[in-house]
This record gives sequence, structure tokens and C-alpha cells, in this order.
Amino acid sequence: MTADPADDTRTRILRAALDLFAEHGYQRTSLRQIGERLRLTKTAILYHFPAKEHLLAALIEPLLADLERLLDAAQGQPTDQARWTVLEGWVDVMLAHRRPLGMLFHDIALVGRGDTYHRLMVIAMRANDLIAGPDAGRRERVRAVQAVAACSDPIVFFTDVSDEVLRADMLDGVRRLLTTAAADAAYPPDADAAGAAVRPADPAAAALAPASRPDAAPGGGTAARRRRPGRPPALGREQVEAARRMHEAGTHSVDAIATALGVSRATVYRHLTAP
Repeated sequence: MTADPADDTRTRILRAALDLFAEHGYQRTSLRQIGERLRLTKTAILYHFPAKEHLLAALIEPLLADLERLLDAAQGQPTDQARWTVLEGWVDVMLAHRRPLGMLFHDIALVGRGDTYHRLMVIAMRANDLIAGPDAGRRERVRAVQAVAACSDPIVFFTDVSDEVLRADMLDGVRRLLTTAAADAAYPPDADAAGAAVRPADPAAAALAPASRPDAAPGGGTAARRRRPGRPPALGREQVEAARRMHEAGTHSVDAIATALGVSRATVYRHLTAP
């Protein structure tokens, strides 16, 4: 079956418009310039796109449609599954539309035109709700917004990084963000000072704890911690070295190290930054 000449001309116009918008910006690109690149008259372009804004809407439409299909697929899934369906799919959609996304970033005011802004806001709100989950509090909603940004913004800043590498980095970053949030929810930063139970030890550092922690009880058990409020517990030399090794290797976040050693994040930071 032969291609429709009208469809072919329309595709060529969109391709040339995207190239020129990317090179010069939307505002500084005229329909005359697009026509000159294609050897078409301005009238011929206006036949397919009655205004320049229609070109912009047509270029952004595939991105919006793909995001809407993604959210429709995640709707109704269990919370955790829906969250990661949205986050992983969001990265894939953004990567598939890197050039139009870059154009929007450089001319961000354009999204305020017509229905584009409204659709983007609806898409963003739906994504935030699915990531945060039902009955989410303020902190969960804030994290959801941050997670969407983590799955979008790097694409326009790291244009020289391949899709495969950037996808892995972005998903690793958002997993760390949400994992840290879950750990903070389970073990608030001031839990020790409030007299709560000591966080469970990570196997990577558990072997160090009985021998070097000052609150270790005879026989290898851990005595109830007694310290003045606001004073962080000390770490032994071996624990400090272990914390630094884990941090330098990149295998543990500061939160994970603090959990492993049963201390606050402030204590870990103090020893990591000490000379």
C-alpha cells in the first residue's frame, strides 16, 4: 500500500519544525523558515497546520498520549506495583521523546498555551497520586513529586548520555529516594533520643557491634542505651573504619550505615567528615 502524500508532507513538516525548534527555539522559528527548509510555501504549511501553535501541539501529542496510556495501565494495580509501573514507564516514555522534551525545557512557557498545560497538569497529578498511594500524607505526596522529577529532569541535562546508561542511573536514584523515605518512616531520625528501640543491625556491620560498641553488655548482648539527651553515641575505631569503607564503596547509603550500626545519621556524618 502506498503512503498518503498528504500524510508524508505532514510528517516532513513536523520533522523540520522539530529540528528548527531545537536549533533556534520555538519563538525564533517562523513558518517561512520551515517552508524554506522543505521548499514549501507558507500557504502549503498552513494547509496542514493553520497556526504555529498547532505544530507545537502535534509535536507534543505523542508524549502526552504515551503518558496517558501508561497511567491508564497502572490504574487499578496494587499500590506498590502501580508505583513502579508508573516510575519505570515514565522514564521509558521520557527517553523515547527526548527531543520534544528538550524543546519544551528550553521554551517552557509554551506549555501554557491551549490545552497542553491542562493535560500536563492532569497527567502530573495522576502520576503523583499513583506513586504516593491511597491515604498518603504530606511527606508521601512530596516524595511522589520528587520521584517524578527524578524520572524526568536528568534527560534534558544529560543529553550526551546514552538511553541505557541514563535509564539505569535514573531508576537507581529514584529507588534510593523512596527506600530512604521508607526507612525514615519506619525509624524516625530522633527515635534513639526519644527512647525508642535501637534499629536492627545490618549483617554487614553486626559482627563489629558487640566487640566495639560502648553499650555492649557482658556475654555479647546489648544493654539498654543510657546517655544524656542530644548526645550521640560514640563509635569505636573499627566501626568508624567499617562505616567509611561502606560509604566509599557506594554499597550503603548514610541511612543504611546508621541502621547497621544502630546510631543516628548525624553520628555517621560526623565520623565520615572527620579528618
